[in-house]
Amino acid sequence: MKTFDPNAAAQKDSGIFGLPFSAEEAALVLVPVPWEVTTSYGRGTAQGPQAILQASKQIDLFDIDLGNFFESGIAMLDESKDVQRWNAEASVLAEEIIAAGGVDASAKLKKAADAVNEYSDKLNKYVYTETKNLLDQGKRVGVLGGDHSTPFGAIQAFLEKYPDMGILHFDAHADLRVAFEGFEHSHASIMHNLMEKTALKKLVQVGIRDFCEEEFDYIKNSNQRIVTFFDATLSEQKLNGIQWATICDDIIACLPKQVYISFDIDGLDPRFCPHTGTPVPGGIDLREALYLIKKVAQSGREIIGFDLNEVSPGNVALTDTIDPAAEWDANVGARLLYKLCGWTLNRGYA
Repeated sequence: MKTFDPNAAAQKDSGIFGLPFSAEEAALVLVPVPWEVTTSYGRGTAQGPQAILQASKQIDLFDIDLGNFFESGIAMLDESKDVQRWNAEASVLAEEIIAAGGVDASAKLKKAADAVNEYSDKLNKYVYTETKNLLDQGKRVGVLGGDHSTPFGAIQAFLEKYPDMGILHFDAHADLRVAFEGFEHSHASIMHNLMEKTALKKLVQVGIRDFCEEEFDYIKNSNQRIVTFFDATLSEQKLNGIQWATICDDIIACLPKQVYISFDIDGLDPRFCPHTGTPVPGGIDLREALYLIKKVAQSGREIIGFDLNEVSPGNVALTDTIDPAAEWDANVGARLLYKLCGWTLNRGYA
């Protein structure tokens, strides 16, 4: 750091945000997960981590809220070659199932779904192991997807260390479907899996505007384990003159002292993420999301970790330059990621 100039342009061989830290040196380590096997609409999220890495080097490091928090160290691991290979192989198997609208009576599709589920199990074990190892080293950890199924293993590891934690979930979708299209770890099932397969005590959802009746009933019957702030309700409150700060207080009151943030980029208004896999009209503004995250930290709660998912540069091959049509998604994703890192590294909760 002695020779590092935070005001200069990022060096070509620098790390995330143009920083010079190794994973060993960094206080916060990002685990990239290039995986989008069960994506059922638009694709490209597997390229999200690399697109964000490229875009991140354009960010000015000084932050008006948190100063030079980057000095604590932020690093991103290299993408796993195994995960890249599993994603490619499993995507071929999943393609026919998705085209058919799910598993039907054919033995061929059932066999393919079983194989995809095995690949998902491998992925979950990989993400769990990477996250647990980093947490055991005293690191702060963020997961960078990929589709929204990617952080399941990470959240398992977090729950072992922080059993009383809750999740603050930004999303357009409830993600409470049961094995959607026959995939046990579908991107549309992540929160259902966490509620059913882990000891998670509290899930607080914000921005939800696309869900089925089964998911709605699941929320109603959760005995307040799930509290959902639907986008339609939030919009009506704002139209009726209720300030976002007041709404944030209501959201935060539902959270425990230790908070893990799971952020699907499509929770935002699609103007911020037009190439995300399943965009839905409506949603919250980027500044509203950042304000809520800031207020969580200022409330005295501890943001212990996070994931950021569904950032897509479109279904294009990445080179040294992001496709200009999709650069906006990576730009927004990188800036959101930087603020997530900052509030996670903020030990003073000020």
